[in-house]
Amino acid sequence: MTITAIIDAQVFDGDQVLEETTVVIDGPRIVSVGGEIPESAEVVDAGGGTVLPGLFDAHVHTSADSLALALRFGVTTELEMQGMNTRDNRAHISENDSLADVRSAGFGITPPGGHPDELMPEGFRPGPLPGKGGRPGSGAPAGPPFKPLSTTPEEAVAFVPQLVERGSDYIKFMVDDGSIEGHPGLPMLDQATLNAGVAEAHRHGMLTVAHALTVDATRMAIEAGIDGLAHLFMDQPHTDEIISMIKNSGAFVVPCVVLNASMMGITGAALADDPRVASRLDQDWTATLRSSFNHYPQGRLDHVLGSVKALHDAGVDVLCGTDVSMALPFLGGMAHGASVHHELQYLVQAGLTPLQALRTATATPARRFALTDRGRIAPGLRADLLLVDGDPTTTISDTLNTRAIWRRGTRLAA
Repeated sequence: MTITAIIDAQVFDGDQVLEETTVVIDGPRIVSVGGEIPESAEVVDAGGGTVLPGLFDAHVHTSADSLALALRFGVTTELEMQGMNTRDNRAHISENDSLADVRSAGFGITPPGGHPDELMPEGFRPGPLPGKGGRPGSGAPAGPPFKPLSTTPEEAVAFVPQLVERGSDYIKFMVDDGSIEGHPGLPMLDQATLNAGVAEAHRHGMLTVAHALTVDATRMAIEAGIDGLAHLFMDQPHTDEIISMIKNSGAFVVPCVVLNASMMGITGAALADDPRVASRLDQDWTATLRSSFNHYPQGRLDHVLGSVKALHDAGVDVLCGTDVSMALPFLGGMAHGASVHHELQYLVQAGLTPLQALRTATATPARRFALTDRGRIAPGLRADLLLVDGDPTTTISDTLNTRAIWRRGTRLAA
């Protein structure tokens, strides 16, 4: 395999900027940071640009095509929060260096008729479900999705080991009464069912995450002992009480500011106008990015940004995520890969420094999801790397100045 040496680079290792200016990769791994350049190495001159760990999107709903799009924007790992890319369904992805890697919750625990059913128009089908007969490792999903529909503690407890057996990497719980999506009164998990499900997941050693868009739902999830919040509440400004509750629980938060903005009717048109983005999107994704959910126009983005800053200042782990899904205008405002860069810009707008924002898409999600082989630049780790012109540690939008992308040491074709 070819040894590659990236030279004359500012190196952001996922936590800080290093003094070293060289990163050497051999096959799928980083072999050294700084030091001598091997004589046989293929040299990539960064010209003073910045090399970063491949980026994370810590909240997606994805597919092979979407993973390819994400990688074109330097996103090398997507964390699926509802979908089919569980362990036995992704062998064809894990070994394909033209796609971002993925981990998945499978389908979240929710009541019959509960979230996210209300998001789909009457009669809408995104296409035929994968046919039965797929087998583990074959590269084809094994039949229709397994939906753990639960209305009682006993049902939630019974579904958890089945999700584990079917390859979920973490367990998700939907805590949503539909008020944000314009469907108040939606069936939702009660506290006893949520408590029992989270406790059972922990008994199996599984990380737990919750969909919660309101302060009340957030409080329910924290009281249940959830490990992470896959959204940030958007129904009211934060209070010291809810920030302290989250902080004291040790939970992380994936704010998905781009999603909250979209729910308020704010599109991604400004991002779509950026030629660095437009050149990488097809017509369908461009139309989707220029659209929005627009289910909660009464929301206020300044409240969301204030909550992000308060959580970060309190020491809560904030993770970069988007809630991007399909190229459909009614799910609009986001596009795979591109919206990670938009989210980073929102986090800086909220008051994080560019360096702090970059941690939310690199070392922090890797640590919280126990993906210890990535998210940082250090010897022995995966060579998932993004090289950009400029300095995103001071100007966050420089993350879009893509020079080169490597996934497990394989450079993405231009």
